[in-house]
Amino acid sequence: MYGKIIQLLLIIYVIIGILLYLKQRDFLYFPSPALQNGYDELNIKNDVGLIKTFVLNRGHKKAIIYFGGNAESVGYGSDTFANNFPNHTIYLVNYRGYGGSSGTPTEEGLYTDALLVYDKIKIHHADIHVIGRSLGSGVATYLAFKRTVGNLVLVTPFDSIESIAQEQFPLYPMGIILKDKYRSIDRVPDIQAHKILIVMGGEDKIIPNKYSQKLYDAFVSSKVEALYLDGRGHNDIHLDKGYFEGIKDFMERGALIE
Repeated sequence: MYGKIIQLLLIIYVIIGILLYLKQRDFLYFPSPALQNGYDELNIKNDVGLIKTFVLNRGHKKAIIYFGGNAESVGYGSDTFANNFPNHTIYLVNYRGYGGSSGTPTEEGLYTDALLVYDKIKIHHADIHVIGRSLGSGVATYLAFKRTVGNLVLVTPFDSIESIAQEQFPLYPMGIILKDKYRSIDRVPDIQAHKILIVMGGEDKIIPNKYSQKLYDAFVSSKVEALYLDGRGHNDIHLDKGYFEGIKDFMERGALIE
């Protein structure tokens, strides 16, 4: 009898493992539909078609590239970004598969597109800052690892998707199962950013602060700052009055050009 129970448990274990492998990207990416918000669009060719990026406040020397969360429709934040950073040209990137961009999202694909956006706009700007939120923090970290950026702002970031998944599924070798690991912490020693800001919400249950703190602790202390917003969770952190105020203050204090 015990043998049959063990056999059944093993079968269940294997089935769950197979489902985790086959469906993992369905748990990680939640593409948003195309959005028309009245702002200009920059369409950049990639290996599968076009990456659509909203462009706000054209014509400034300073720029900000923004990478959103895994379920975020970045276009909805256009007015807020435009108003909070009137002296920056803002690029809101729709990941492949999101917001009318071609293709389906993968870690490698998002990294490729981030480099394409940076390389396309670099000629127009003397200073390019990068903001990445949640999943976007992994993309932003990769970009700052591969290219020189001004200031780097990471909102509710993680050390790696792999470490979060391993805690959620402790019985499975997630390092083997996962296709997209987003190991941001491995890139910290070679990040090419002037200053780094880590933004955390005190009530974040999706990416608990301990994962953000691990990333924070990996940076050289003289280059990194932390902004804690008590009472805010993962999805409402941007509604806090101190959110944009804190990011703007950080940007102004760490300005490379006026």
